[in-house]
Amino acid sequence: MRSKKTSLLLLFLALTTGLFAQQDSLKTYSLSLMEAIEFGLENNYQSKIAEKDIQIALQQKWEIIAQGLPQIGANVDYQNFLKQPVTLLPAAAFDNTQSTVDVVEKYFDNVNRNNEPVNSPEGFIPVTFGTKQSMNATATWRQLIFDGSYIVGIQSVKTLLQISKNAKTKTDLEIKKAIIHAYGNVLLAEESVEILQKNTTNLRKNYDDTKKIFENGLTEQEDVEQLEITLLNLENNLSRSKRMKSIAYDMLKISLGIPVESKVMLTNDLDELAMKYFDLSLLAQEIPVEENIDYRIAKNRAESADIQVKLQKAKALPTLSGFVNYGYQAYSDEFTFLDSEQEYFGQSILGVSLNIPIFSSGSRSAKTQQRKLEYEQALLDLERTENEIKRKINSAKIEYEFSLENYQNAVKNLELAQRIENKNQIKFFEGIASSFELSEAQRQLYTAQQNYLESMLQVITSKVELENLLDTRTYSPNN
Repeated sequence: MRSKKTSLLLLFLALTTGLFAQQDSLKTYSLSLMEAIEFGLENNYQSKIAEKDIQIALQQKWEIIAQGLPQIGANVDYQNFLKQPVTLLPAAAFDNTQSTVDVVEKYFDNVNRNNEPVNSPEGFIPVTFGTKQSMNATATWRQLIFDGSYIVGIQSVKTLLQISKNAKTKTDLEIKKAIIHAYGNVLLAEESVEILQKNTTNLRKNYDDTKKIFENGLTEQEDVEQLEITLLNLENNLSRSKRMKSIAYDMLKISLGIPVESKVMLTNDLDELAMKYFDLSLLAQEIPVEENIDYRIAKNRAESADIQVKLQKAKALPTLSGFVNYGYQAYSDEFTFLDSEQEYFGQSILGVSLNIPIFSSGSRSAKTQQRKLEYEQALLDLERTENEIKRKINSAKIEYEFSLENYQNAVKNLELAQRIENKNQIKFFEGIASSFELSEAQRQLYTAQQNYLESMLQVITSKVELENLLDTRTYSPNN
């Protein structure tokens, strides 16, 4: 019994510990928009991947540089002839001297050692050379003296690193835009749900009041049904908005780089952000096109294509390399290489190698022409990108200016729609206005409310679009 109680206690402790650990891992984040941007730039998955790309580029930079630095390698070879090869020597090459007898005797010694008879052709003497086992240890120093491809590779290091840095900058700008969009969509969903709940509560009260009036015979059934239709549509929109709010929160969490099970609380509201992003001075801001990130990326592509042209030309140049090695060799019929008495023979070689490309049947020329055409394509794309950036900036300014005007109009339309709806509600209960007129005024109010919310979000998103195009930041680890 005691053992059973102990087991239950351990099980309870394990479950509660796991529960607390899970709760501790799922944090609650309370973030303003600026805090969300800073957090996302540090924790977003794409941002981390782009940062890793820079680290990879730094390693590639050293990889290219290291190719022209001394390279040292060593190798150890051990051989054991399980069956030594036999060489046939012509007997006529030997006269009937003691040396011939010694060779033959050595042959028969080898035959006896291997325990295998060897049948040799007539007129030849079969012999084996060397020992059964050998070991060779060599260290080699190699040095590249001249290689045109290496020189071009060194020149490309800066461009290679700059490509990854500009890619990181572009990624950060896109993450910033995505977070602002996601943050704004959450606020829009929150505001929509709140307004729809308020509208549903007010409309249900009107519906209940009208239903009682109908039951007392003071209004027509059509008035009740008209309000019921509006109420059902409103409740359906409310249900949909709640689902959209959940989706908006998940999108924000993904943009921030946190688990979707975590809880996020937003400290800004939509109206506050809309007023903060109301900045007419941005419309007059200008930047050199060359400082736009898309232009810099296109320029990187052109520089990379130019390097490829130089690389193909460099392959037609000679390459010169040198090496020095030093090693030891040892021989034995038994494995005695670790014995102190084992004799080792030293060897060393100094050498250079010159490789001169002479004729490639036009292959190198064709590859060079391909790279030149790709470079010309990159230059054309750079020119196209320059014009496209100018168009995007002009278009973004027009869109932002329109969003500011649209927001101001939405504020006025909402005020008018509220007054009209209030008047029609009073008239309806006084019997002056019909249920259709009241429903029409309510639908107009609901539309004005939604347009007002969307106009605030449009101000925020159109501004960040323009800001990204005018952004001249360059990569820095502390950005």
